[in-house]
Amino acid sequence: MPKTGHITIFDRSWYGRLLVERVEGFCTEQEWQRAFREINEFEQQLADFGTVIVKFWLHIDQDEQLRRFKARQEDPARQWKITEEDWRNRQKWPQYELAVTDVLQRTSTTYAPWTILEANCKLYARIKALRTVAEALQRALQRTKVSRKNRETFA
Repeated sequence: MPKTGHITIFDRSWYGRLLVERVEGFCTEQEWQRAFREINEFEQQLADFGTVIVKFWLHIDQDEQLRRFKARQEDPARQWKITEEDWRNRQKWPQYELAVTDVLQRTSTTYAPWTILEANCKLYARIKALRTVAEALQRALQRTKVSRKNRETFA
């Protein structure tokens, strides 16, 4: 976890249980159902400690995913980015879509909301991500400023 004043980026992080492990059958339904509560409680603890949590779901449609897979496969410099497992997982699109819907609905909270990045256009997604982070940090700084002012008033 980042110490005060620092930023940490987690890629996928603790959501594996709700996505890959669920779809691939690496855990029981009881285990992945329990993970919703555990994740929400964990993120609540982080937020209560003062951590600003910004979560992104990068959404692309099936056609765009196929275009990107083929482009990687045809480019010798990027072939390492595509594996047979990627193609196999693509066949499970409906299962992943259901799991993602559950994740977004059940783990988006006031203290740790999801932002969906429409990522068929990489430039648009990047700009939206940067704006979202900047706005979240501005809100947190404003809360800190108001909180500090209130403490000074009542001190």
